[in-house]
Amino acid sequence: MMQPLLIAAQRLAEALRAENEALAKLDLSAAAALAGPKKQASDAFAAAFDAASRTGAQTEPRDRARVEELAGRLRDLGVENRRLLERAIDLQSRVIETIAGAARPERPGTYGERGGTREGRPAPISLASRA
Repeated sequence: MMQPLLIAAQRLAEALRAENEALAKLDLSAAAALAGPKKQASDAFAAAFDAASRTGAQTEPRDRARVEELAGRLRDLGVENRRLLERAIDLQSRVIETIAGAARPERPGTYGERGGTREGRPAPISLASRA
């Protein structure tokens, strides 16, 4: 029962590696296209892990090194994937803010500490008289 889990782990590792590669290049469209295969690989891994847990599958001594290597690889790929996704989200947010800022019409200022007048209200006036 351990073999399907190892195959699923390898498939998930490959999906994460491919997405990390695209994210490292900031190829966000390629990374987005890999989201589906990564989800499928993740679901397959979760199902294989659940099946192995339910049946009480034990790691054979000959597979132990491979299991440990894959577990470490998945951990490292997952940490890197999270870092790269956060970087991509941050960059995308900055691009959107820049575009939105450039498209925003110029507004008149407000009266008071920032100067100018409030939109839709008459400008305050000051009168002085000497008798």
